[in-house]
Amino acid sequence: MDRTLQEIYDGFADTYEANRGLFDMRPVFDDFWARLGKPAGDALDLGCGAGEPFAKQFIERGWRVTGVDFSQRMLQLAERYVPEMQRVHGDMDKVDFPPASFDAVTAVYSLFHLPRERHPALFASIRRWLRPGGKLLFTYASRHYTGKDEFDGHIEFMGRRLFYSHDTPVRLREILAQAGFKIEDEALREIGGETFLWLTATAA
Repeated sequence: MDRTLQEIYDGFADTYEANRGLFDMRPVFDDFWARLGKPAGDALDLGCGAGEPFAKQFIERGWRVTGVDFSQRMLQLAERYVPEMQRVHGDMDKVDFPPASFDAVTAVYSLFHLPRERHPALFASIRRWLRPGGKLLFTYASRHYTGKDEFDGHIEFMGRRLFYSHDTPVRLREILAQAGFKIEDEALREIGGETFLWLTATAA
């Protein structure tokens, strides 16, 4: 992951308290939770940040959670807010886990910071880490956010220029199918004044 982007997210940790309630994702989590249909299990949160809200929600429901983030400062916040979460410092497309380790994987507001040419390999890894029937929930950028069908560039967020990258929704569906996923839900959601694609996919 880009070193500058890592430094920006380290800086976001300094203002995290003031922005904790900026994005209400409870309806998204509740929908994903209902689709999982499991009272307990193992979850992986890629780009977990401070562990809120998804890792925390899983842990409050009795799940075991592993969180991965490239920002050491964010993981220090996670140690405070979600101490039960196992924390891994690293890039989401460079870490590795044994096959069939998780029942659920989330990548919320994180995957689109990775160059799109690296998305297929990451989805293939996620499919390998998921148990059969496991589910993936992730946020994906589209023209509703970037203004382009395909995008590789920088957009201002909270006063800093962040890198974003995405393919067309059609290409994204092809990549997911090739990785062994079946899309269960795909919806544009406006949260905190921003519109992104939210997808839930099942490991075939």
